[in-house]
Amino acid sequence: MLAFAPLHATVAAAGAALSWLTDLLEPLAGGMATAAAIVLFTVAVRLLISPLTVAQVRGERRRAALAPQVRELQRRYADDPATLQREVFTLYRSAGANPIAGCLPLLLQLPFLLVLYRLFSTSEGGTGLLDERLAGVPLGHHVSDGLAGAAGPLFAVLLALLLVLAWWSSRRARRASAAVGTVAGTPTEGPGAATLGRLLPLLPFTTVLVALVLPLAAVIYLVATTAWSALEQVVLRRPQAVPANTE
Repeated sequence: MLAFAPLHATVAAAGAALSWLTDLLEPLAGGMATAAAIVLFTVAVRLLISPLTVAQVRGERRRAALAPQVRELQRRYADDPATLQREVFTLYRSAGANPIAGCLPLLLQLPFLLVLYRLFSTSEGGTGLLDERLAGVPLGHHVSDGLAGAAGPLFAVLLALLLVLAWWSSRRARRASAAVGTVAGTPTEGPGAATLGRLLPLLPFTTVLVALVLPLAAVIYLVATTAWSALEQVVLRRPQAVPANTE
């Protein structure tokens, strides 16, 4: 159990913070105070990792700018995939366009999702949170616990929101991949990259599948963070104005 002590302490601290935030919001939000606290918790997490998201977008733009050079490398080393792969990564590294960095914002959210899962599935964060409800549905309720009463409509709305957001994100991912001409630093002409290129636009839909095994509280977090990601795409990935030619 000693190995899990840091996680237990983190869950307990998160539970205390969430309870405090719920009490703070209760005069305004009433019975929705805990759900509102989870949304604010999500916003705090996303603001915390926002510098990495900005760096990710900058890296994407650098890779897009390098697309002509990548195509030239593809032409030059068409018969030598190993050299082509090495040269492409060397080019990206020299330009500070690390394709792996794009995964960091997503990976850093996993611990927060785990904390919420344990908060509303165990008594680690205190028994008070286990009694909290939204529209009469316990925040620790899973889809597998049944969809009777208000649980069915509530989960249906949240899953529908995730599905719409996933479709929108997938659509933008396809457009971004087409504009950059490479996927995660891998030449698009390679057979592995072709498969990866087809799979990446499907990744946003995994949030819907994950939501099916999470408690309601974690599903709320998932909807909030996915909506935040969509907003970031609009703000940070908006087309940049091309300077006018003064000649």
